[in-house]
Amino acid sequence: QVQLVESGGGLVQAGRSLRLSCVASGDALRLGAMSWYRQRTGKERELVATILRDGKTAYVGSVKDRFTISRQNQNNTVYLQMNSLKPEDTAVYVCNAISNGDHYWGKGTQVTVSS
Repeated sequence: QVQLVESGGGLVQAGRSLRLSCVASGDALRLGAMSWYRQRTGKERELVATILRDGKTAYVGSVKDRFTISRQNQNNTVYLQMNSLKPEDTAVYVCNAISNGDHYWGKGTQVTVSS
């Protein structure tokens, strides 16, 4: 099994920045894509950003010019640098990783952006 632990969330004013971290651990860890999702009250869980093993990234349009996902493959750690935060970014941000075709999820870290 893979365990994912997120950190870095908090309460910030609009326009500020946060960097989220997700550290993966487990036996025989061979992770493929890693992603950040976010869950907002009353809405479906949304894929925010994905990074593949080769470093290719993808973002939801609403964050494309503000967020950056990066990865340390050796340590199986993924980051999400979030700049110019907006109130609409308020959500629980959840880390996802794929290993041998199985999806693993962290418990999430709360990001709250005041208007």
